[in-house]
Amino acid sequence: MSGSKSLVLDANILIRAVFGIRVRALLNKYEDTAAFYCPDICLEDARRNIGAIAERQRVSVVAAQEFLEELALIVETVDHRLYSVHEASARSRIASRDVTDWPIVATALLLDCPIWTEDRIFFGSGVATWTTANIGLYLKG
Repeated sequence: MSGSKSLVLDANILIRAVFGIRVRALLNKYEDTAAFYCPDICLEDARRNIGAIAERQRVSVVAAQEFLEELALIVETVDHRLYSVHEASARSRIASRDVTDWPIVATALLLDCPIWTEDRIFFGSGVATWTTANIGLYLKG
């Protein structure tokens, strides 16, 4: 995972990579030219919810859990001790939305890179935010 482009992934992107085709294809396509990161809390959140989502989608829970763990080869997990130095700033940037997502903003501030998410709460946080619909524009450019 190295390259000139970097992105912080929200937990919803990790989940989409497990159950969808588009996110998985984008991660595979750009894994050699971009660096993908997620705060440790996002991986924990995905792990906590993956079983219930797999059951609802009638997908093997074990296969979904295994694939999530394979994402660690593409997406580097950032420890809370690293991004917590930006906690106050991150919390203030999304205080009017969902302050529990501050680790994503803090990781983006730490790494000075955009966020890849489907969650609109990051818009207006002062951190560039990309959705799956247009992430290819960023990764190609």
